[in-house]
Amino acid sequence: MNLSDDGFAPAVSNGVSDDRLALIAQSHLRLTGRALVEPGDDLRKALWNADSVIVAHGTEPDPVFFYGNRMALALFEMDWASFVRMPSRLSAEPLLRDERARVLERVGRDGFVNDYAGIRISSTGKRFRIERAVVWNLVEASGACHGQAATFDRWVPA
Repeated sequence: MNLSDDGFAPAVSNGVSDDRLALIAQSHLRLTGRALVEPGDDLRKALWNADSVIVAHGTEPDPVFFYGNRMALALFEMDWASFVRMPSRLSAEPLLRDERARVLERVGRDGFVNDYAGIRISSTGKRFRIERAVVWNLVEASGACHGQAATFDRWVPA
């Protein structure tokens, strides 16, 4: 996928509601104190075109990604339809999934972490190490949790 290609952006018609996008941005701001996108920007376009990877998964027993921005799809070498059907655990190699699970437990307890680093794998088998990732709970103001999200802008081949 070419990062300059704007031929697709997640739409309500393919499962990405404005409420879910707002939850990603508002939870990030509420938990970290930092805005994920510039206030006043068109949220759908700003998340999709962000200069960092942004991904989110739900609360299923085996959580499935429901969002990945343009940069995420390029890095994981996947199209939208494949990405949003993938259990998020599959973004890590089998031997590294326990480490990932421990981080997600920490996020569940503390609300967010801003120092995550770990190895991920693309759909074609390319390994890369993400660094200084922020991982946070997707929590409504009422306290209801709807999953977790992550953003990072640093990675190196592994």
